[in-house]
Amino acid sequence: MSKRLYVGNLSYSTSETQLRGLFAPYGCTSVSLPTDPDGRPKGFGFVDVDDDHMSEAISALHGKNVDGRDLTVNEARPR
Repeated sequence: MSKRLYVGNLSYSTSETQLRGLFAPYGCTSVSLPTDPDGRPKGFGFVDVDDDHMSEAISALHGKNVDGRDLTVNEARPR
């Protein structure tokens, strides 16, 4: 089973492929980058990772600098 992580403070140029590669060591199963109605990225995304690696992914990537921005990574809140 997987857990969903919120990834904030993303650069608008960060791609799903780049985010998937960043979270791959933690069992990344899917990536979603929401866009506004005009198709521009909103600067945050969601990544599903294996339950076993969730806290490891948060500790390793929270505050990591990607594309000149320090990421915010935490467990996503339910809708």
